[in-house]
Amino acid sequence: MRAASLAYFGKEPSRLTTAQSALLVALPQSPEARRPDRDPTAARNSRNMVLDRLAQSGALSVEEARAAKLEPVPTGRRDFPMLAAHLAEQAVKAQPQARTIALTIDRRLQDALEHLGATRARRLDPKVSVGIVAADIATGKILASVGSAGLFDTQADGFLDMTNAVRSPGSTLKPLIFGLAFELGLAHPQSLIEDRPTAFGSYVPVNFDGFSRGTVTIHDALTQSLNIPAIVVLDAVGPARLVARLRRAHAEPRLPLDTAPSLAVGLGGVGITLRDLVSLYAALANGGKAVQLLDGTAADPITKVPFAPPVLDPVAAWYVADILADVPPPLNGSPGRIAYKTGTSYGYRDAWAIGFDGKTVIGVWVGRPDGAPVPGLTGITGAAPILFESFDRLGDRRAPLPRAPTGAILATNTELPAPLRRFRHPDGDMVARDAAPEIAFPTDGVEVDLGLSSDTTAPLFVKVRNGVPPFTFLANGAPFGHAEFARQESWTPDGPGYVTLSVIDSEGRGDAVTVFLN
Repeated sequence: MRAASLAYFGKEPSRLTTAQSALLVALPQSPEARRPDRDPTAARNSRNMVLDRLAQSGALSVEEARAAKLEPVPTGRRDFPMLAAHLAEQAVKAQPQARTIALTIDRRLQDALEHLGATRARRLDPKVSVGIVAADIATGKILASVGSAGLFDTQADGFLDMTNAVRSPGSTLKPLIFGLAFELGLAHPQSLIEDRPTAFGSYVPVNFDGFSRGTVTIHDALTQSLNIPAIVVLDAVGPARLVARLRRAHAEPRLPLDTAPSLAVGLGGVGITLRDLVSLYAALANGGKAVQLLDGTAADPITKVPFAPPVLDPVAAWYVADILADVPPPLNGSPGRIAYKTGTSYGYRDAWAIGFDGKTVIGVWVGRPDGAPVPGLTGITGAAPILFESFDRLGDRRAPLPRAPTGAILATNTELPAPLRRFRHPDGDMVARDAAPEIAFPTDGVEVDLGLSSDTTAPLFVKVRNGVPPFTFLANGAPFGHAEFARQESWTPDGPGYVTLSVIDSEGRGDAVTVFLN
């Protein structure tokens, strides 16, 4: 009765008119034949028969029955309210005996973000889904939870709740990595660090674009999401510490069974959920204090530990937030509005964007639920625009980022104390700066196709690892480049053939390779 009342009239049964009630009484006698959205005439005739019976029995006056027959019959069914469908289903499973379950969802924001997610997903790919989680930083209450681009979207497996799906986080853990270095006194945002090819045993990380920048600040390494500096720092602070701090943030990183955390965790080699990442960034926004996310699905909220250890100390957390506020925004965003980070997992399978202002943290995931690649899908192009539009829908909940806490050092590199001017790895031999230079590309004896026999000749990029800049680059003994900080130089040969490439660092040490160019 209630379902039919909501479907055909959009109101509770207690608010129905006499004519509307008569129609619902007539429907069960022949539900399919008398459905007003399929045969309004049959529905009207059946309703009028009920009204006549009521008048004949004296339950209704003839005048009232005549007036009721003049009311129009609905010709369509209304969509049932389906806000936060995945979360509602989870709540019912958690409390099957409850008659009323109060979720923490903000109806207006939930509705706005569901429409946003569905619209954006359709523009990207029919098989792409979207997950969005918004939470209040102070209370941990989840204000919106969009599990997919549409519950009944069969192409994108809309029935799957992607806010709880375990995926690769890409670069989204880098802020915590650098935050740990700040906390341990190993670095400051303006500390210098080398972005150069570096091997850790058999693990050799490379930047997303394949290029190295040479000497950069920690600030720029994070805003540009450079992989090599992040792994150098992670090697210093320890992957086990990173995973432990994630757990302090109420995140549950998934590692292979009986496997210790490795450096690969820093670039997405771990399983994590969107809610986990929102919980982590809520802690960064909360001065390093952990935030327990609550949504109302559990019968009894999880009791907060009164003296829970922090995820980061307040100064380190603020350093991270201040850097993330400088990350270049997507095309639809304005700089400095929020502190945020993007991430792209291996093979373009997951695109992430998580950010916060002074009151709210929002996380966005975009990808295919079946884990298939989406060529060209990245955090900055796929997820970041949705993140910024999500903040646009907060209305009066917008708030500025917090100011620097006591103890924060606001200085340029030259103004820093000497130990903080350059990142200090505890194990100097692990990332040795005094190792002899090596030509990382091209390697000795290879054949490099530069298109020298065609009209579209490409330059040859020579890349170097180790050594101390500046570097001098030579081809067959003739200098062709001098790099003060960069660890690569380009050279365009006159024609095909063998060439000996050399590099000499500031201390006179060198390396050479012979390659064939065509």
